Amino acid sequence: MSLTHEQRITLHGFNNLTKSLSFNMYDICFTRTKEEREAYLAYIDEQYNSDRLTHILQNVTEIIGAHVLNIAKQDYIPQGASVTYLISEGPIVEVPTESYDESPGPLPKAVLAQLDKSHITVHTYPEYHPDEGISTFRADIDVSTCGEISPLKALNYMIHSFDTDIMTIDYRVRGFTRDIDGNKLFIDHDISSIQNYIPDDVIDNYDMIDVNVYQENIFHTKCKLKQFDLDNYLFGYSKEKLTSEEEKQITSRLKVEMDEIFYGKNTPRITLGRLDSNYK
Repeated sequence: MSLTHEQRITLHGFNNLTKSLSFNMYDICFTRTKEEREAYLAYIDEQYNSDRLTHILQNVTEIIGAHVLNIAKQDYIPQGASVTYLISEGPIVEVPTESYDESPGPLPKAVLAQLDKSHITVHTYPEYHPDEGISTFRADIDVSTCGEISPLKALNYMIHSFDTDIMTIDYRVRGFTRDIDGNKLFIDHDISSIQNYIPDDVIDNYDMIDVNVYQENIFHTKCKLKQFDLDNYLFGYSKEKLTSEEEKQITSRLKVEMDEIFYGKNTPRITLGRLDSNYK
């Protein structure tokens, strides 16, 4: 059962529903040499270090109206970072009536709500292919809230906080709350797809796949950029410095990487030859 604002039901006590949003993004790059790869990983480590990630999570926290109880952050060796926010109920304010409309959330700090027993975490995973010059940066953000507002309100901001080639987004409502007569309510807002919370201009740029299990309140959306410009995937140089054969081979390798991530399965490998002595 889901409720609209016109059908708002008085609950028995606190809203015990847990709403969990997992935002998973990938940035993909091609590096010709070990030195370029190390420079790319160093760039990613600096661009998305624990301080920058803490700033992103702070904005997410303010968008959903939470009060910060504790912050833990860590930069790892040789690369990667993690940040965890423990958040709780903020100042007593009226929950905005637009909390559940199926539209993208705000980019500025604009939404206030009551929250309790909640947390936000981010972890990063820079890695690279051992043979083919592909480097892939992954970041996972998880927002889990209890109460009325959905963490989907922060999705628009998270999308705009990362330079994203591929996104995997999961949203689930768990548990139940009760009305004053003791009847269980397993969801308290209408939702048909995570895409309802993604701006139209973002949707226009991505191919998208939905896998939703409505009876379990589980929603899953994958997104991959439609347009491919090789210059956006070369670190420290442009495609003008490549031969036509090199451009063809690198493009093929990048597209295989993106398709494998998007569809979640390995593609049979095709021998593409060697670009230079650094490749097998």
